[in-house]
Amino acid sequence: MSDLPQDSSQAVRHISLVESGRIPVVGIGCSAGGLEALNQFFSAAPSDAGLAFVVVQHLSPTHHSALPELLRASTSMPVEEVTDGTVVHPDHVYVIPPNCDLSLLQGVLHLTVPSAARGLRLPIDHFLISLADDCQDKPVGVLLSGMGSDGVLGLAAIKARAGLTLVQEPASAGADGMPSSAIKARVADIIAKPQELPERILEFLGRAASHRVANEAAAPNPGDDSAALAKILLLLHTASGSDFSLYKSNTLLRRIERRMAVHHRASLDDYARLLQGEPQELGLLFRECLIGVTSFFRDPAVWDQLRDVALPQLLARFPAGKILRAWVPACSTGEEAYTLAMVFTEAARAFGSSIPFTLQIFATDLDDTAVEFARKGVYPASIAADVSAERLAEFFSAEEGGGFRVKKHLREMLVFAKQNLASDPPFTRLDILSCRNLLIYFDVALQRRILPLFHYALNPDGLLVLGSAESAGSFEQMFVPIRPKERIYRRSQQPRGLPSLNFSQQRPTILTLPDEPPIPDRGEAIGRLTDQLVQQTWAPAAVLVNANGDILYISGRTGKYLEPAVGRTNINIHAMAREGLREALAGVIHRAIAEERPILLRGLRVGTNGGTQVVNVTVQALDKPELLRGRVIVVFSDVATPAKRRKSVGAGTSDSQGGLQDELQQARDALQATHEAMQISVEELQSSNEELQSTNEELQSTNEELTTSKEELQSVNEELQTVNAELQSKVDDLTRVKNDMANLLNSTDIATIFLDANMNVRQFTPYAVKLFRLIPGDIGRPLAHVVNDLDYPQLVVDAAEVLRTLVFKETTVATADGRWYRVRAMPYRTQDNVIEGVVITFTDVTAIKQLEAELRSHGP
Repeated sequence: MSDLPQDSSQAVRHISLVESGRIPVVGIGCSAGGLEALNQFFSAAPSDAGLAFVVVQHLSPTHHSALPELLRASTSMPVEEVTDGTVVHPDHVYVIPPNCDLSLLQGVLHLTVPSAARGLRLPIDHFLISLADDCQDKPVGVLLSGMGSDGVLGLAAIKARAGLTLVQEPASAGADGMPSSAIKARVADIIAKPQELPERILEFLGRAASHRVANEAAAPNPGDDSAALAKILLLLHTASGSDFSLYKSNTLLRRIERRMAVHHRASLDDYARLLQGEPQELGLLFRECLIGVTSFFRDPAVWDQLRDVALPQLLARFPAGKILRAWVPACSTGEEAYTLAMVFTEAARAFGSSIPFTLQIFATDLDDTAVEFARKGVYPASIAADVSAERLAEFFSAEEGGGFRVKKHLREMLVFAKQNLASDPPFTRLDILSCRNLLIYFDVALQRRILPLFHYALNPDGLLVLGSAESAGSFEQMFVPIRPKERIYRRSQQPRGLPSLNFSQQRPTILTLPDEPPIPDRGEAIGRLTDQLVQQTWAPAAVLVNANGDILYISGRTGKYLEPAVGRTNINIHAMAREGLREALAGVIHRAIAEERPILLRGLRVGTNGGTQVVNVTVQALDKPELLRGRVIVVFSDVATPAKRRKSVGAGTSDSQGGLQDELQQARDALQATHEAMQISVEELQSSNEELQSTNEELQSTNEELTTSKEELQSVNEELQTVNAELQSKVDDLTRVKNDMANLLNSTDIATIFLDANMNVRQFTPYAVKLFRLIPGDIGRPLAHVVNDLDYPQLVVDAAEVLRTLVFKETTVATADGRWYRVRAMPYRTQDNVIEGVVITFTDVTAIKQLEAELRSHGP
C-alpha cells in the first residue's frame, strides 16, 4: 500500500466513482434528542461527496413527521421521505416515514409495516442489518442521541462486514442511552461529536478508495507489505499469545485496513510503527481480528432442525437421565452457547423421558473480555428481536435498568472459560460440538488440523454443527451429514485417533474459585523443588479449603482420602471425601473456624479400594499468612496398623469396645454439629418462607406487567420526545418569522389594522395608535367602537364591502388636524387561500397633498 496520490483528491471526494460502482450508503440511527445531532451532522456533511444518507428515527406511528422539512435547513442536499421502492441516489438524504420498518436491497429502499404499532420495536437495527447485508464493501453505520439500545446489533453486523461504525460522544448527546450501549458492547470504531463524524466517514471511505487507486497506478511491491504484515502478526503474538498467521490473509488485511483508516495510516509499515508505541491499539486490533459477531438463534432454521430432528435422534440412543456433554468453541459473548442450552431444554422436554436428560456445556473463547461478558449473562433489550416472548419468559428475567438476565437454571448448564482452539487441548467425550462461523476465517492448513480435532473430541454418533458457509470438506469420512443444508453432522464410527496437533506448552495453573485469590507462582527454584519433594514423599497429605469446604489447593497424594464425585464437577471436600471420612468432617470446618484451635479426629476408618485405612485428621483454621487468613487446612495422617498377635479374649473385647466407643463419640460429635447447623437453617428458612411464598406470585405477575408497560412507555416517550423536538423547532421558526415581521412593520411607518370577519380588531401596528385610540386591550373589540382622527365615517362599511366582494378599495382621507392619509383595504388571505378578514393600511401622504396645494396656488 502507498500514500494517497496528490492527483486523486477528487476521487476521494466523489467516492462512488472509485468504489465498485455502487453508491456508498450511510445509515444513521437516532431517537430522543436526535434532531439537534442530525442538524449538526448535516451542517458539516459536504453535499457533493457522492454519499447517500438514510436517517432512521423513532417516530410516533400516528403523528406526521416534519423531519424532512427540518433537515432541509441544515443541508443543501435533497431531503425526501422514503416511499416503497425508492432508488438510492448519491448526494441525497432519505428519511424513514412513521409506522414503517425500512430495509435496503440492491440499492432500493423497501418499506414494511411493523407487526406491532407500539411496544418494543427496533427499526434502527432492522435497517442497519439490511445495510450490512446489501453493502458488502465498506458499509457505514452512525448512531446518534437516543434512549435504549436500538442500533447495537446493527452496528455489530456492519462491523462484521469490515464496515465503519461511528457513535456520538455520550456527553454531547441529549439522551446517551443508545451511544453508551454501543460503546459498552464494543461495536463503536469512532466516538466523536456529530459535526466531526462526516469528515471521519470521508476519510475512511476515501482512504480505502485511494489505496485501490494508488495500488492500480503503482507497480506492486508485495515484499514490503509481507514484511510489515509479519511484523504486525508478531506484535499481536507477543501481546496476546495468539498466532494469527494461519488465518486467511484477506480477512486479516481487511481488519487491519479498517484500523488503519481509523488512525489515518497510509501503509502497513506506518501502522506497525503505531502498534509498537500504543499497546491499547494492539488490544483493539486483537479483538478486531477475532470478529466476535454473534446473536441468539442466528440462522433459525438450523436450531429448528437441531431441536426437531438431530437432538431427538441423539437422545434416543441414551438411557433416561444421562448427562450429556457439549462444547461451543469461539462462543464470543455467549449467545450461541445459551441458544444451544435453550434448544436442548426444549428438545429434552419434548422427548418425554421418565428421568430428564441434562446437558453440561463448555463454552470457550480466546477473548477474555467476551468470556467475562458471557459469564454475567446480561444482554440488552434488543435481543427481543431474536428471542421469542415465550423463551424470554422461560429463560430470562427482566433487569431493572433495562435488558434481560439469563435465569439460574439455564446459567448452571454452562461453564465459560478462555481457550485457544488452535493450541490448547480440546474437551473430550463430547456428545455435541457447535462451532459455527469460525472455520471460514481459518486458512486450509488450520482447517485440516481443527476438523480431525473435532472428530477426536466427539463420541461416536456425536453431533457436529457448523456454520452455513462451512463444511466437513475433505473429512467427509469422519462426519456423516444429517441435515446437509443446515450443516448438521454426525460423527462416524471410525476409530478415534489422536490428531497430530502440537499444543502449546503452557505452565500448569492452580485450581481456584472465581472469588478466591490465586496462589502466587514462585518459579522453578531449587528450594521449591526440594520442598515439593519433601511434601510429596514424607509430608502428610493435606488440602486447603474455604469456609464452605471448597478445595483451593491440594498438597501431597490425597487419593486415599478423596475421590471425584459422580455427576457434575464438584470440588467440595464434603462431596469428595471417602466413606467414613465424609461423616466425620460434617460440621468440623465451621467448628474449627469458630473455636480457633486445632481439632483432631483420631482413628477414623476410611474406606479404600476393597479395604479400610485408619486415619487421623487434623482440622485447623489459618490466621497467618495474610493470604491464607480465613482458610482451613485439613491434614491426613495414616495410622500404622499394629502387627497381628495373639490376644486374650478379654483384651480383644476391651480393644474392640474402645474402638467402637471412639467411633460412636465421633459420630455423636458430627451429628451434634450437623443438628446445630440444621436448626439454625430451619429457623431462618421458616421465618422467611411464608413471606417469600406470599409475595412470589404477586411479584411475578407485577414484573410481567411492569416489563410490558416499561417497553410501551419507553417507546411512547421516545416518540413524544421526537414530536416535541419537531414542534420546538417549528416554534423557533415561527418566533423568528414573527420577529422579522414586527421589525418590518415598525420600519415602514405605515399604520396597519387587521380585522376579522366580524370587523373586530385582531392586531395593529404601533404606528396605528397615532390615528386610533387603541390599546392592547382593544384586541377583539369592534373597530366601530374605537375613536379615530379620520374624517372617514364609512370606514367600517367600506371594510365590510371589501370582505364581501373580495375587491380591494383605496381612498384618500383627511384628519381633524389637517393630515392626509391614503387608506387601502384588502382581504386577509391565509396560506391556504382562505379569507379570514380585512387588512387596512394608512399611509401618510400629507407632504404630497401640501405640494399639490402649492402647485395649484402658483398656477400655470
